[in-house]
Amino acid sequence: MKVPQIDERTRIINAAGLILGRMASVVAKRLLNGEKIIIINAEKAVISGDRHMIFGQHHDYLEIGHPRKGPHHPRRPDRIVRRAIRGMLPYKQPRGREAFRRLRVYMGVPAELRDKPLETIPEADVSKLRGQYITVLELSRHLQG
Repeated sequence: MKVPQIDERTRIINAAGLILGRMASVVAKRLLNGEKIIIINAEKAVISGDRHMIFGQHHDYLEIGHPRKGPHHPRRPDRIVRRAIRGMLPYKQPRGREAFRRLRVYMGVPAELRDKPLETIPEADVSKLRGQYITVLELSRHLQG
């Protein structure tokens, strides 16, 4: 696994215990401002809502398209997180594509990033939720099996 060069404009965000949508909106804004962002522990991000409701929504989402022709829907946790962030960027404009290229998402913690300083996003913390939630890993396992 190749990790990009880390400089002063690169931020490493630990997604463990962060709400996916809130994290994605903050990350998208920072990417548009020119930061390089690496997200680790993508499988530990959470999605708020009832388990069966979330599974049902994603099942309906997967029904759209054709298996060979597309659109192809992400099922791996890191790809689900990347797609959530892409949805909050103006991806069809050049600045949105450039911003998306500055994003890297990993499951777990790559060996090259173990001793680097990590950030979190306080406004996206799971402690702000009062209701039910599932992790992206649970959703991914449901979609794959």
